[in-house]
Amino acid sequence: MKKNYFCMLGAMLICAATVFTACGNVDDPVPSGDVPVIENLPEKVIGKWIVEEKEGKPALTNQKLVIDFKSATKVTVSLSYMSFWHSNDLFDYTINGNVISCAGQLNEHTSVNTTVKVNAIDDNKMFEDFSNIISIDGAEAIKMASKETLIRVTEDYSQTVLGLWEGRATSEIGSEFDDGQLHRWEFKTDGTFGFYRKVNDEWQLSDDTFSDYFVEGPLLCSRWKNNVEGAVENREWWEIESIENGVMKWKALRQKEDGTLYTATFEMTKVE
Repeated sequence: MKKNYFCMLGAMLICAATVFTACGNVDDPVPSGDVPVIENLPEKVIGKWIVEEKEGKPALTNQKLVIDFKSATKVTVSLSYMSFWHSNDLFDYTINGNVISCAGQLNEHTSVNTTVKVNAIDDNKMFEDFSNIISIDGAEAIKMASKETLIRVTEDYSQTVLGLWEGRATSEIGSEFDDGQLHRWEFKTDGTFGFYRKVNDEWQLSDDTFSDYFVEGPLLCSRWKNNVEGAVENREWWEIESIENGVMKWKALRQKEDGTLYTATFEMTKVE
């Protein structure tokens, strides 16, 4: 379950633009007349949501994040984008009419202003217009906008994922680093995991400088770095499809270099 990770400033900023990072209060315009004001929006957004679509197309698993509106002013964001690694970090946000807003500093040089206009919301889906402006040293550097669909999260796999699991890919393409062999993963309560390969009929733990993971709703994000000279940090994103009767299934919508989409799947059983 491993994937290369590259730190490029432009990509980092674009990824950062999609979340409520380093948020503070800002004054926001009310929605334009084409969208009626949604009554009781602060109450309706409460709970967990995961990005499902971007511009009407299924979002790649690597683009997904989980947002948990704790109250009318506090939200947590769980994501693994480029240099950002967040699991249940708590931020402030404001609501004015149909508009949800955050503004603040990503670092000493970079500020962000994020606006989300909620066009419609029900018990299970939220449709929004997302816009963002990123400035570097006070000068506007990136401006972007997109339409997104979020679905409500009801699953909680944070406890059932714990323990030792054994399995392999069940799709033709499983993972960039997958060798098609049987492996083991041990998910621990401290947010770290162990990855095991079978060598001469014995399970051998991978020697890693670090190996972290988090599970928020169905989203499972991991990062690790092998303990060898010249190693780089790697990351991988999965969605837990189910954990039932000692069997765990993962899936991930991914994209090849030529733009072709494919779904990768894994299946593993609990090792008692």
